Amino acid sequence: MKKILDSNIIKLIAIVAMTLDHIAWLIYPGYPTEPLPIVLHIIGRLTCPIMCYFIAEGYHYTKNINKYTARLFAFAFISHFAYVFSSADFVDWRSFIPFYYGSVLNQTSVMWALAWGLVMLRVVNSERIKQSAKTVLILLICLAAFPSDWSCIASLCILAFGTNRGNLKKQMLWMVFYVAIYSAVYFFALDRVYGLIQMAVVLAIPIIATYNGRRGRSARVNKVFKWLFYIYYPLHLFVIGLIRLVL
Repeated sequence: MKKILDSNIIKLIAIVAMTLDHIAWLIYPGYPTEPLPIVLHIIGRLTCPIMCYFIAEGYHYTKNINKYTARLFAFAFISHFAYVFSSADFVDWRSFIPFYYGSVLNQTSVMWALAWGLVMLRVVNSERIKQSAKTVLILLICLAAFPSDWSCIASLCILAFGTNRGNLKKQMLWMVFYVAIYSAVYFFALDRVYGLIQMAVVLAIPIIATYNGRRGRSARVNKVFKWLFYIYYPLHLFVIGLIRLVL
């Protein structure tokens, strides 16, 4: 497959897919089985693998891993309020308090899982931490990421992408394995149709396979795209929350 897409274009695909997915949740709440919402949610499955992949790429390319980690956690904190506000389960200000309402699942946004995925990758690649301690820390990180959207699966996908960098086949096999677990839990615990829909993440594989290893042609555009997703993610959720509130 030709390497024709830079990271800016692929991230833009992820943003469009995510927006369509979230619009579907707004217009068609619950787990509808009409063709249109199902198609929109299938398209939306492109987003998480792409996000995870480029977090792992960011780990490789960043000049300051501490700043990168802090930035992810800062936006995870901001996105928490936008995510909860946009949710159909939003009740009042107490909804922002984790575990005050609802189950243990989906208590905060996927940004929380992404931030912890980066930490997970740092732990595994650290030369200061013993192997036995690494195993314990990975399990604790999974526990910390579990209540978020995409749970600890997003974190584990980042780990798989980062530790198998340069081996696309192995990266994607691990991703499919982890998402299959998530899909099975979704299938038996929440909804069978939407459990199967989670496996549409495989549609992201040919898109990621076209990645040419470059950010983009313009330094100015690259700088814009560096911040675009960080800003767009909580902003569009806040707008969806306002629309839901009005409706």
